[in-house]
Amino acid sequence: MSLPPLSPEQLVKPRHFELRMSLIFFTLFVSLGIHLPYFPLWLQAEGFHAGQIAVILAAPMFLRVLTTPLLTALADRAKDRANVYIVLVAATMVISAGYFLTPTYATVLAVSLALTIVWTPHSPIADSLSLSGVRRFGSNYTAMRKWGSISYLCANIAGGFILAWTGPKAVPAIIFVALAAALLAGLLAPRLGRPRRASPLSATDIQQSAPKLLNAYFLYFTLGVGIITASHAFLYGFVSIYWKSIGISDSVVGLLWAWGVVAEVCMFLFFNRIFASVSVVQVMVIAGIGSIVRWIAFPLIWPLGLGVAGFFGVQTLHSVSVAMVLIGLQKMIGETVSEERTGAAQGIAYFFNGFFMAVVTLASGPLYDRYGVDGFLAMIPIALIGLALIGIAARSAPQRPVRG
Repeated sequence: MSLPPLSPEQLVKPRHFELRMSLIFFTLFVSLGIHLPYFPLWLQAEGFHAGQIAVILAAPMFLRVLTTPLLTALADRAKDRANVYIVLVAATMVISAGYFLTPTYATVLAVSLALTIVWTPHSPIADSLSLSGVRRFGSNYTAMRKWGSISYLCANIAGGFILAWTGPKAVPAIIFVALAAALLAGLLAPRLGRPRRASPLSATDIQQSAPKLLNAYFLYFTLGVGIITASHAFLYGFVSIYWKSIGISDSVVGLLWAWGVVAEVCMFLFFNRIFASVSVVQVMVIAGIGSIVRWIAFPLIWPLGLGVAGFFGVQTLHSVSVAMVLIGLQKMIGETVSEERTGAAQGIAYFFNGFFMAVVTLASGPLYDRYGVDGFLAMIPIALIGLALIGIAARSAPQRPVRG
């Protein structure tokens, strides 16, 4: 199906489009760079035990796989997606203030559930705005999106130093201020009108196209990707708590998180030079093996006396266990899914990743409560299951990449 022509208004490029989108990405990822590594530390500082922390982290994951496609579809139907983005950022900032209330288990869980509904769509809506600029005006997506990665790194590092001075109880305030900055940047979002076609996460597209995608190769591959990704749940939920428990300072915790992101970015930069001739199945096998090595190594670093340097070494494997999974998934979709079905493919992969991550996060609380850092060992069979599914997928891989 050919796209309708752009209207005269849609052909007019907003002033400073790339600069404005870069500012949106930069402010968007600051709050995320604080929330992932430091929110579990705040929960622990408020007296929540590992099982409660797991529920507070996992419950929003189950919810957002259902609500995010609906809200991104709503953004496509709105007069302008920028307006939806602004409303969602404002709602996120207001709801995040709920963490300033007396932090009972019920209150924090309720705030986290409400927050995920309006927070998770920020990134896909910002992506859709920037990609419209790519299609209409020839803008460079990576030149805009890189500022999100830069701000995420800065938030990891700066957050660690701030918490070393203030303590973990400052986390809600930092997130609130970061979201306020995102709202100010959002007010500058370029207005582009409605998209000419539904966004990649449109619920309608997923329903209409999903049955065509449920072939054995695609299904087993995306299941394998989702399960390998989910083996990182213990890391995301409890590694900051573990590092603090063995006396590593907040500032060093921030540097450890940032180093993992640096390694990930380096893989994105050099992947084509190193793995251009490697098949997508081989890419995913390498990623799965990297995950297993990572989960074996984590419990051994401190007992073997390798210290903080050892953890930096293990965090370097983020380039393999995370970046190569992300690249491998997109490579598979690009090689085997026709263009008109890529939105549905992304949506199905998003659902599998989110669902399995939520399940393993929920199980990670009791694991950490009982076994501490040895809970990483339980992530090994999870990664192995993912690898097995990739192996099954390989048996039904198409012989030729699709065209169109």
